[in-house]
Amino acid sequence: MTAQLAAYTTSTGEAVQFWILGTVAVIGALCTVFMKKAVHSALCLAGTMIILAVFYLANGAYFLGIVQIVVYTGAIMMLFLFVVMLVGVTAADSLKETIRGQRWLALLCGLGFGVLLVGGIGNASLTEFNGIGQANAGGNVEGLAALIFTKYVFAFELTGALLITAAVGAMVLTHRERTERAKTQRELAQERVREGKHVPPLPAPGVYARHNAVDIAGLLPDGTPSDLTVSKTLRERGQIRDVSTEALNDLRALEQRAQERLERDEIDPPTFKRTEEASK
Repeated sequence: MTAQLAAYTTSTGEAVQFWILGTVAVIGALCTVFMKKAVHSALCLAGTMIILAVFYLANGAYFLGIVQIVVYTGAIMMLFLFVVMLVGVTAADSLKETIRGQRWLALLCGLGFGVLLVGGIGNASLTEFNGIGQANAGGNVEGLAALIFTKYVFAFELTGALLITAAVGAMVLTHRERTERAKTQRELAQERVREGKHVPPLPAPGVYARHNAVDIAGLLPDGTPSDLTVSKTLRERGQIRDVSTEALNDLRALEQRAQERLERDEIDPPTFKRTEEASK
């Protein structure tokens, strides 16, 4: 009777934990949608996933909690975050839809997911349940495996087939069939010479202590930036930092200091010789 009563009641600590972490999870989910920068959205989603893992652990679903942290938050989300940070996504990217009607399709899918979510929550709140103790009587992993491979086996098989289809489709879309023989390094070098292109390797980008060298053009001997030192992708996105004015000012200051030092060196030796003659 006590175990059955505990299954239907919530302690004060569980209630405080739920309302605090649930509020933070909802705020993180909303920030994931409304944040302007993709990196900030990914960080908010990672925080929401960690809170979901805490909920799993608090309810005795230890296997799901560890999988949520290790697989989803630690592997998938961190990979997505690093890709966004390395590739870079800014407001300069085009937001024009390449597939017509995808917003309405996304809205329809969102409404369908909302109906399923409300139905699932309503079913869980209106019907009786056995509780986590009975579900994990043989262990959390065994109980989860029994549900996956018996009651929900077809749903997981369909989900796996969908993921495999998506992975194969992504590979097909990114794969380009080669219709001609690949050119060798010698042929590419000869082609560059005939067309009058830049024959040697492209110069490296500029290096500054306060900036990333990849998005800053290197300077030529006269102080002007060289377009060959930066990536074409960054140039088309408008992500190249223009430091030519600052670099030219630093170059002028350096030339002025060098000129003053040369003038001082030209004046000092005769003065030193006259001092020696006076001492004699």
